[in-house]
Amino acid sequence: MMFLKNVNLTEVVKRQYFFKLKANIDAMSSLVFLQLLAILFSMGGSNSFGSSSDQVSIEVSYFSGDVIIGFTMIWAFVTAITITTRPYRNHDFSFVTNRLSSSLSNILFLLTASIIGGITAMLAKNLLLVFKYIFSEEQIYGIPLTFQDFLLGVGATIIYLFAVSAIGYLIGALVQISKAFVVLIPVLVIGMLFMDGVMNRDPFIAYVFEFYVMESSIGLFIVKMVSTAALFFIASISILNRLEVRR
Repeated sequence: MMFLKNVNLTEVVKRQYFFKLKANIDAMSSLVFLQLLAILFSMGGSNSFGSSSDQVSIEVSYFSGDVIIGFTMIWAFVTAITITTRPYRNHDFSFVTNRLSSSLSNILFLLTASIIGGITAMLAKNLLLVFKYIFSEEQIYGIPLTFQDFLLGVGATIIYLFAVSAIGYLIGALVQISKAFVVLIPVLVIGMLFMDGVMNRDPFIAYVFEFYVMESSIGLFIVKMVSTAALFFIASISILNRLEVRR
């Protein structure tokens, strides 16, 4: 019998990674669908206000890619959970493999998915503005977007998606250990929000949001997000290593 120690780990991970890119092509199709759906929801504007007098009435609507990015985050989260399920894990057994190589190839796949999701989300935002210019009769004003701003937006979105996928992968790993986590995790989150409300204090999630999203330094933002994602993935690998290895 041939064992993984007789095979180069890098080569195994590489083969599994390319296999998963082909096997999970449906995930990319669902990404396109969700982003088109997000564009549809965004056509009415993300925020608006109006003012009127006897002769003049003004209504201002803001359009942004927040809804598109939000839908893409949901997609990354669900995709990360999905690839931890048994049917997807069984795909790895076409190779000489163990949990480590499987998890490493999954992380590479999620990174690739995050890159694709980040780029398409920013392009979809621009597509939303194009649709408004074409089909809207109202006067439209926009802030010029430089190529540097575009790259910065793509990079930030990719990091967000990768961090969200790390959370989803950890939750998926926990569920594979025990189905009780399907109930325990939502109960824990809702319970924390309820206790924050009862004790009349800011929700814990607000502090998390401030710690990560409100960071003004790009360097610290990257360090925080990447470090947190790495910790989640390391925890996931440790959890999945407890599952029986199939040779």
